[in-house]
Amino acid sequence: MIFPHPNGSRTRILLSSVFGPYAQDDSFGSRTINPMELYHNQVTRAQGAFSLRRFHRSWGIMMIQRNISAPCTVMDFPTREAFAREITENRYDVIGISSIIVNVGKAREMCRMARKLSPHSTIIVGGHVAAIPGVEHLLDADHIVKGDGIAWMRRYLGEDPEAPIEHPALSSGFDLRVMGVKIPEKIDSSATVIASVGCPMGCNFCTTSAFFGGKGKVLNFCNSGEELFRVMEEAETTRKVTSFFIMDENFLLQKQRAMDLLDRMKQTGKSWGLNIFSSANAIRKYTYEQLVELGISSIWMGLESPHSNYSKLDGADTVRMSRELRKHGITLLGSTIIGLEHHTPQNIKEEIEHAVAHQTDLHQFMLYTPVPGTPLYREMSEQGRLLDVDLADIHGQFGFNFEHAAISREESKKLLDWAFWRDYQRNGPSLFRICRTTFEGWKRYKNYPDLRVRERFEREAKTLRRAYAGMLWAMEHRLAKTNVNVATQIRVLRKELEREFGVFTTAAARILGPVLWWTSLREDKRLAEGHTYEPPTIIERHNWVEA
Repeated sequence: MIFPHPNGSRTRILLSSVFGPYAQDDSFGSRTINPMELYHNQVTRAQGAFSLRRFHRSWGIMMIQRNISAPCTVMDFPTREAFAREITENRYDVIGISSIIVNVGKAREMCRMARKLSPHSTIIVGGHVAAIPGVEHLLDADHIVKGDGIAWMRRYLGEDPEAPIEHPALSSGFDLRVMGVKIPEKIDSSATVIASVGCPMGCNFCTTSAFFGGKGKVLNFCNSGEELFRVMEEAETTRKVTSFFIMDENFLLQKQRAMDLLDRMKQTGKSWGLNIFSSANAIRKYTYEQLVELGISSIWMGLESPHSNYSKLDGADTVRMSRELRKHGITLLGSTIIGLEHHTPQNIKEEIEHAVAHQTDLHQFMLYTPVPGTPLYREMSEQGRLLDVDLADIHGQFGFNFEHAAISREESKKLLDWAFWRDYQRNGPSLFRICRTTFEGWKRYKNYPDLRVRERFEREAKTLRRAYAGMLWAMEHRLAKTNVNVATQIRVLRKELEREFGVFTTAAARILGPVLWWTSLREDKRLAEGHTYEPPTIIERHNWVEA
C-alpha cells in the first residue's frame, strides 16, 4: 500500500537517470562495450566511422514530470558531482532514480549519496532495475516502483492516478554524428510519441512485456487515432517537426487506430513521417500503399530464426517482405537473436546468413538473454541453468548468462561479433543502405497522386541531393580496396543519384565527399585510440518554485 507524501502537490521532487560516464569500465558497472548509444551499441557497432552515433533522452522520467502537479526537476545524464551538487544546493522531499538492470551499481551509489547528502529525502527507485529479484536488499531505497511510474507517483502525491495523460514534447534523439561530423539539430529534428507501453505478443525474453504486466498487457497512452493525431499535431506546432518516432512495441497491430490516424492525416493534409516498431504478422494486415500513405518511413521488425515458434512471424516470408518494404522506400531495421535453444555451432552460421540475406538497412543482433523479471529468466532459474554473471554484463551484447546446450559463453561472444561483421561485409554501411532505400521510395512515389506522400519523399530527397551524395563518395573510396563488391554497389547508386538530380548533386559528391573521407579516417583513428562519446548533463524544471 502507498501512503501519500504529507506535502501532497507541494512535494519537491528530483527525478534522475543514473550518472555517467557510461562507455568506460568502472567499479559501478559501466562498460566500454555497452555505451549509452542505441545504434552504435547494438545495431551499427561493427561499422567503424560509418556507425550511427546518437543519444536518446530518458523519456520515462520526463513523462512522470509532465503528469504530476508537484514542482519537479528532471536530471538526465548527470555526473556524480552534478548529482551531489543538485541534492545539496536544492531541498528535495523526494529523490527518484531511474535505472536499467545493468546500471544497478550506479543506482546503489546514488541511493548511498542521497542518504548521506540529503537525509531528509524519501528515495524512490524505478525503471527496469526494479525487476531484479531481491532488489529491495540491493538498494537502500524507501520505495521500489515496478511498472507504471506515472500512476504510482500520482497516488503517492494524493493525485488522481486515472487522470488523462499529458504528453510532453520529447525529442527522439540528439547529438547525431555521422562519419565524424556532428549533424545540426535542425536537420535531424524529430519528436518521440509514446503511444503505449507493454506488448501484446509477450515473447518470453521481452523485458518490456514483462515489466508492464506480461503477455497481452498494454497500457495505451493514445487509445485512438484521434488522440494520437492530437499529440502529433501539438508536437508539429511546438517543435516544428514533421517526423515522429512512435514508441509502441507493435504499432501496426492496432489497425483501427492506425487507419483512423491515416484518415485524420488525409483530412488535414499532414505529410508526416513515422518511424515505428512492428511485427511481421501485423505488417501483413496492410497494403504497402497504405503504409506509405500513413507515412511509415522506417520499421523496426523482429527477424528471429525461421525455426523459432514466435507468433509474430507466423506465416510471413520475411525475406520477401523486407525486399518489398525497401522497394517502397521504407527503411527496415531487422532484429535477430543469437543463441536460441535450437542453435548449435553447426547451424548458427546458416541462420546468421539467413538474417543477413534480408539486406535490411540496419540490423540488430542480440544474444538470447534471460533478463531478470522475464519468463525466460524464471525458466532458466528453475532449471538451474543461470550462470554467475555480474548484473552489469547482462545486456545481450557480451556473452551468455546461462548454460546453453551447445554453445559456450565464450563462443557466444565470437558468434555475435561475427554476425555484425558478416552483415557489414555482405551489405555494406547502413548509411549506404538507407540512402538506397530512400532513393527507391523517391523514384516510386515522386509522382504519386497523394500530394502528402509526394511532399514527404521530396523532403527526404533533399538529403539525397546533398549530404548523401558526399557520403556515398567517401564510402566508395574508403571501401575501394577492402570491399570491392560493396564499393561498386555504392558507386552505381551514386551515379544514379547524379543522373536523377543533376549537376548540384554531382558537385556535392565531389566537394563534400573528400571532406567526409578525411573526417571518417580521423574518426576511425579516434575510435582505435579508445575515444568514446558521452551525453551532456541536462536539467529541466517544471512547476518550480525556489525554496
